[in-house]
Amino acid sequence: MSTLERARRHLKAHPMALDAALAAGVLACMVAGSFVDPHEKHDVSWGFRTPAPLSLVLMTLGAAALVFRRRAPMTVLALTGTVSLVEAVTGDPRAPVAMSAVIALYTVASTTDRPTTWRVGLLTMTVLTGASMLAGPLPWYAQENLAIFAWTGIGATAGDAVRSRRAFVHAIRERAERAERTREEEARRRVAEERLRIARDLHDVVAHHIALVNVQAGVAAHVMDKRPDQAKEALAHVREASRSALNELRATVGLLRQSGDPEAPTEPAPGLDRLDELVGTFRSAGLRIEVARADNGTTLPAAVGLAAYRVIQEALTNVQKHAGTEAKAEVSVVRVGPNVEITVLDNGAGEDHDPETVGGHGLLGMRERVNALRGTLTTGPRYGGGFRVHAILPIKTRTAVTGKPGESV
Repeated sequence: MSTLERARRHLKAHPMALDAALAAGVLACMVAGSFVDPHEKHDVSWGFRTPAPLSLVLMTLGAAALVFRRRAPMTVLALTGTVSLVEAVTGDPRAPVAMSAVIALYTVASTTDRPTTWRVGLLTMTVLTGASMLAGPLPWYAQENLAIFAWTGIGATAGDAVRSRRAFVHAIRERAERAERTREEEARRRVAEERLRIARDLHDVVAHHIALVNVQAGVAAHVMDKRPDQAKEALAHVREASRSALNELRATVGLLRQSGDPEAPTEPAPGLDRLDELVGTFRSAGLRIEVARADNGTTLPAAVGLAAYRVIQEALTNVQKHAGTEAKAEVSVVRVGPNVEITVLDNGAGEDHDPETVGGHGLLGMRERVNALRGTLTTGPRYGGGFRVHAILPIKTRTAVTGKPGESV
């Protein structure tokens, strides 16, 4: 760090010392100016004069007041304006006492607002200039009188310009800090959303396949001794369900890999085109399911198709886990205007059939998926027994690209 930089930081940390140095400099300039006579007789060059003792006292008082210009700018302006007014009325020859008032006016303008600067500046200019012209020993048109008007105006203007620049720089810095905070908050929000999405996918995959594995393993254990062929078939289903679970888990965990990783998954997310495969896994576990589709072959956006697939998967998993062994499920997919409606009904009568009463994250995950697409989800017990899941998903999401009329891609 250079000596100049250290001095600047020291003065910035001790503003009163800086003001004292400024006051000393202003006093030196006023005293030096008071010994110069710009109107020497019979010559165009400047001459030498001796200031009046009162002028020296007034200059000292005005400079001393500047030491406190940051603490009480209005009071300092009043004091320096008073000594300048006295000098303007009595000084002959006149000393540049008004320099202290110019510095004080600059301080007021740089530390207050523009209306205050206008009022105080006009008042200072009017009082000092008017008193000099009307009550001073010099003619009203003397250049010293005009100089008071000019220098007070320059002081107010310069102070206002410095205040405006300081406010502009502060606004830019604050805007940059706000933008930085916004970027950090957006990054945290995106991370939280991504973690929540991955948690939903993991829950859907694990809950579905583990439920199937549990059912098939129970069947295999029950018929192992009496019907070994059926036990082998159940174990084959267990193996297939576990393999599917591993594949989906690998795909989900692969989403955490960086782009460009050769091991990152390339298989598209499941959608309603895999509905028959999904239903088949439940049927192989002994769940009776009827499927009705009236979506007219609508091609759904990937996000909508995935949400519909996961809603049906979670609803059927709940039926498998909670509805009892004699339960029957009905799945319907219907295109209604700009929406696709998914309905899963069952007639289960298990003691813990209502998924909302047994805890878990299945229904919460379904609701989050549907809400993310601006859709609606309704769940609850059916009259006469069973449970109902009904989801309405808009086909055209904000990120979807529209193709032909009546068709979404």
